[in-house]
Amino acid sequence: MNANNPSPKKIIAMVLILSLASLVIMPFLGMTTLSPQSLWMNENTNSLHANIFWNMRLPRVLLAFTAGAALALCGLVYQTLFRNALATPYTLGISGGASLGAALSVVLGLNMSLWGYGASTLCAFLGAISAISIIYGIAKLKGGFSVMTLLLAGVALNFFFSSVILFSQYIGAFSDSIRIMRWLMGGLETVGYESLHTLLPVTVITAIVIFSLTRELNLLSVGEDIASTRGASVEKLKISLFLTTSLQVGTVVALCGPIGFIGMMAPHISRLLVGPDHTYLTITSLLFGGTFLVICDTASRIIIAPAELPVGILTALLGGPFFLWLLINGQNKA
Repeated sequence: MNANNPSPKKIIAMVLILSLASLVIMPFLGMTTLSPQSLWMNENTNSLHANIFWNMRLPRVLLAFTAGAALALCGLVYQTLFRNALATPYTLGISGGASLGAALSVVLGLNMSLWGYGASTLCAFLGAISAISIIYGIAKLKGGFSVMTLLLAGVALNFFFSSVILFSQYIGAFSDSIRIMRWLMGGLETVGYESLHTLLPVTVITAIVIFSLTRELNLLSVGEDIASTRGASVEKLKISLFLTTSLQVGTVVALCGPIGFIGMMAPHISRLLVGPDHTYLTITSLLFGGTFLVICDTASRIIIAPAELPVGILTALLGGPFFLWLLINGQNKA
C-alpha cells in the first residue's frame, strides 16, 4: 500500500463514522423532513410525526442497514468462493427460488399468516430453502462440492425459475401480475420491528461465521490448492460458507425482495478501499453495504415524492453501469 494512503484501520474508522451518521440522519429524511423536537409524544409535539419516526422511519433504516450488510457479506463470500469480482449473492439461484415461491403464492391466491408473516414471505423463504436443497443435492451427487458445479447449477436454476415466474404472470390475473412485478422490484416497506427481529439474528450469526473464517477466506482467494496445503479443510469450508450465506440470502429476499447489485458493488468498492485482506475487508463490506442501502432507500423515498420508487430499481440503475465498468476494467487489466 502507498505510504501516502490512509491505513485500512483509518478507512474502517471513516466508514464507521459514515455508517453511524447515516443511521442518525436518514430516519429524519423523507417526503416530510422531521425535526428532533417532534420525536417525543406529549401535548407540545405532533404525535403523528413521532409515530412516523419510531414506527416507520427508524425500523426501515435499521432494516435497510441490516439487509445491506448481509448482502454485502454474502457477496464478498461468493466473490471469494468463485474468485470473481462479478459474483453476487444471487448467483446460485437462491433469489430465483424465493421469487418463484412469492409468485406462486400470489397466483394461487394463498392467504395465510404465520408468526406475523404473510403468504408471500413464507413461500419466498420456502422457495429459497428448496433452491438451496437442490443445489446442495446436485453438488453432492457429482461426488464433491465443486465451485463450477455450484455455478452451473445456480445459473440453470435461475433460468428455470425465471421462466416459471414469467409463465405464472402470463396465466395469472392482471392484478396478480402487477403484484408479482412489484415484489420482484424489491422494497423495504415495513411498519414496526418484526422484520428486523427476524433478519438481525440471522445476520449476526452469518457475520460471526464469516469473521471467524477470515484467514481461510484469504487462503481460498489465492486458490483451493494453496488453501489445502496451508491446513484449510476446503471441502468443509465451502459447504459451511455455502449453507450460511445461502440461508442468509434466502432470509433477506423473503423479507425484502430481490434487491440487486448491493452484494456485488459493496465488496468490490471495499476491496478498492482497504485491499484484499479479509481481516479488514469483511468489516468494511458490512459497514459499506449497510450504509449504501440506507442511502439508496432514503433516496428512493424522496426522488419521486409523494410516490415512492422501489429501492431495487435504484440499486439496479446504479449497479448496471458499475457492472459494465467492472467488466471493462477487468478486460483492460487482462
